[in-house]
Amino acid sequence: MTPINKPKVIKDYDKLAPEILEQIKLVYPRGFRKHLVEFSGIDGKKRKGLPFETEEKLYLIRMTAEEAVYVIANDDDYDDNGRLKPGVQSRLADKHEDDYLDEFNSNDDNDYGEEEDDDFGDINIDDMDDDVEDEGSDASDDIDV
Repeated sequence: MTPINKPKVIKDYDKLAPEILEQIKLVYPRGFRKHLVEFSGIDGKKRKGLPFETEEKLYLIRMTAEEAVYVIANDDDYDDNGRLKPGVQSRLADKHEDDYLDEFNSNDDNDYGEEEDDDFGDINIDDMDDDVEDEGSDASDDIDV
């Protein structure tokens, strides 16, 4: 398979579109914490993020381990053990074409095949776009850093 050059975006979890959040649940049905990767921010500080790939973009979703646990604990789509409820998983799988999930987002939490090369292995912050919010606006844009 020929690598596809996709835009790489760093974005906060709470700024993602609802359909992306639903797809993330399918890829990470047992939560996010153990899938976080470390990267260096523009300021050189170590940060953590959740890798997620769509047909259009490579995302690195900024979150700490504590935020990852908090998100799952407060999401009614997950049970008390931090697992996506089967009915929710079935509904979301029917709603979203999941054929890209095995190609891009295979991991040990889902049954989409063997994990392929990790495009986020050596993250270069200069190659990522960052989500920046305009002052006084609820909108955010993906921009080149």
